[in-house]
Amino acid sequence: MLAFVTGASSGIGREIAKVLGKMGYDLIITARDEEKLKKLAQEVKTNVKIILADLASEKEVFELCEKVKDEKIDIFINNAGFGTIGNFWETSLETELEMLKVNNIAMHILFKNILIGMQKRNSGYILNVASLAGFMPGPLMSAYYASKAYVLNLTRGVYKELKMAHSNVHVSVLCPGPVRTNFADRAGVKFKIKELSSEYTAQYAIKKLLNKKLVIVPGFINKCGHVSGKIAPSRLSMVITYRIQRKKINQ
Repeated sequence: MLAFVTGASSGIGREIAKVLGKMGYDLIITARDEEKLKKLAQEVKTNVKIILADLASEKEVFELCEKVKDEKIDIFINNAGFGTIGNFWETSLETELEMLKVNNIAMHILFKNILIGMQKRNSGYILNVASLAGFMPGPLMSAYYASKAYVLNLTRGVYKELKMAHSNVHVSVLCPGPVRTNFADRAGVKFKIKELSSEYTAQYAIKKLLNKKLVIVPGFINKCGHVSGKIAPSRLSMVITYRIQRKKINQ
């Protein structure tokens, strides 16, 4: 059994790789930080292949696809991503474009290429990592929220296509709320509500993926927030989201 995990150097990706290793999966792990990947490989008892790649580079994403094209991947964790915060007219365009390249373009390329291989074999599981942010507009993190809406809706659409084609390939989308990872440091935010551990999030995500749940929302509070977001009027949701985001910004 073989699993492929992107963004495996830290956070949810790292913990999912560890969970899968404990389940007996050999691993292909990728990120930019070689030392962190080597450390992870030492912690996993199964076979681990390390591939360094910067997913903000479309060229490197296609090279990554080429390197894994002959592998029989049973589980693909499409996890790499990051965010940024601030008024849209004040945030760095360069940073946002890099974010969209990782969160959307790299995610899309990898999703499509791995899915094609799985469809040929008519087996496999794919977990795309979005966020609770994908369900709503996100004032002060507008580009990030929009990027995760893309991941969420692309996955849901492809899920239906696979069902209509009677495929044995399953896709899920993970939509966590705040999780204790380095995401907050990179985005420049401080969460004001209790964060879930990345270990719990990883275990929950894999359990639900293998149970073929489409949209995976870990944590009771996050589930309540998801339901509330569906019920609340859009204008009210944006006001609440703005106030929450404003409290996150580091002073």
